[in-house]
Amino acid sequence: MIRKAKIDDVPEIQKLINTHADRGELLHRSLNEIYESMRDYFVLDEDGLIVGCCALHVSWSDLAEAKSLVVDDNLQGQGHGKALLESCLNEARELGISRVFALTYKPEFFKKYGFRTLPKSELPHKVWTECIRCAKFPDCGEEALMVELMVDS
Repeated sequence: MIRKAKIDDVPEIQKLINTHADRGELLHRSLNEIYESMRDYFVLDEDGLIVGCCALHVSWSDLAEAKSLVVDDNLQGQGHGKALLESCLNEARELGISRVFALTYKPEFFKKYGFRTLPKSELPHKVWTECIRCAKFPDCGEEALMVELMVDS
């Protein structure tokens, strides 16, 4: 079941994210950072265990980021990543946000859902606040992708 995150989910979200971050698949997240942005997260809840997550972080009036998309290794390839991403994209549409970007080491996943590659320089400077804190900055190897959404005006 995919649902919005609750306060009690935060430690499990962090453990899931940081397990994959330890392998260099995405950025580490502190507990503080997840608590502060907890309302951004959707979680995949399987019998009370958090086995996947994805966050939609609003950056500007027409721009948001899909981030921290991760699914437990044992459940990959079953459509859970797609469902988590779709939850974020649907929320963006509901909010009236017309563009969603992702910074990722796995661009092919996002391309399957309409994202297109773009130069990182086309993203607003505001999105670089996390990048500047990263040990891999400025040459991390992540690709920037963007999808345009149809929203009601």
